[in-house]
Amino acid sequence: MSFSVGIVGLPNVGKSTLFKALTKKEIDISNYPFCTIDPNVGIVKVPDERLEKLAKFSESAKIIPTAIEFVDIAGLVKDAHKGEGLGNKFLANIREVEMIVHIVRGFEDGKITHVNNKINPKDDLETINTELILADIETVNKRLVKTEKEARSGDKEAILFKSVLEKYKSALEDEQMANTVELDKNEKIASKGFQLLTSKPILYIVNVNENQEIDKDKILPEIENKIFLPVKFEMDLSELSKEEALEFRKETSLDKNISGLDELIIKCYDLLNLMTFLTTGKDETRAWTVKKNSTAPQAGSAIHGDFEEKFIKASVINWQELLNSGSWHNAIEKGTLRTEGKEYIVQDGDVVEFKI
Repeated sequence: MSFSVGIVGLPNVGKSTLFKALTKKEIDISNYPFCTIDPNVGIVKVPDERLEKLAKFSESAKIIPTAIEFVDIAGLVKDAHKGEGLGNKFLANIREVEMIVHIVRGFEDGKITHVNNKINPKDDLETINTELILADIETVNKRLVKTEKEARSGDKEAILFKSVLEKYKSALEDEQMANTVELDKNEKIASKGFQLLTSKPILYIVNVNENQEIDKDKILPEIENKIFLPVKFEMDLSELSKEEALEFRKETSLDKNISGLDELIIKCYDLLNLMTFLTTGKDETRAWTVKKNSTAPQAGSAIHGDFEEKFIKASVINWQELLNSGSWHNAIEKGTLRTEGKEYIVQDGDVVEFKI
């Protein structure tokens, strides 16, 4: 299962540089026969240190990580919702992704012009958010015309759709994103077909220089989901070994054990409400992507559709408990390897063997 993340931003904010940095971490496995599907699409592995440890435990022949697809979406300009620049392509591409990474420029560089001739992350953000909101208002208004007619006939589904659309319309016209609208369970189900751009989860990247002195509390303080990332520097580090990159990182203000790119990938995975369960054996150790709160049969469907339909039970153990046990036999003896049924909610880090 692969989920797609669209990278958006104004011209010259570092969008394509970020994409290049990420796709140098691309993987080539049987599930993804083409690492680069298109010139602007790449499959990127989700960092997971558990895989190597489990593979060593099982003496696995290969390791297969889970992955996220990144899409370098056409640059955006003001009035994109009217088709200006590559606006139509931008809006069409962004409807197809599950999540948005919105990059804004926080670095000074006289050699790289800014489309607005000034460095202001908040202005960058507002330009794109405004275009997304205006595009969504147009979508909602068109849908409402049809839905209102159907609702007047007493159609219950149309009445529900109309209620949700009106909530979105009110928020959007108040310059609020669709993802800020509170919906109940039935309304959330009804809203999935609307494909609103601002209903998607968004992670904001502030592109800075690696030694730039910044007051992070004063840059986009109203935004919770944001990362400060020296994109060009991270691209350069991605060409080095893990050990070399760590040494270079320690010489900067970054000084952290995880690369900024890995932090970004993991954050995307989390905002998409995803988790990983694992399978391990002689042939392979593998990570599988499922939505959080998936039952055992639902998680099994990530491996094969028959696993959900024909599910009987699952043997489950936390990955660390398995390693601590020393062997499968010891895990059984200690009772840490459990048998779970159809109602079991799979946890991140579970090693699972399905019985069908």
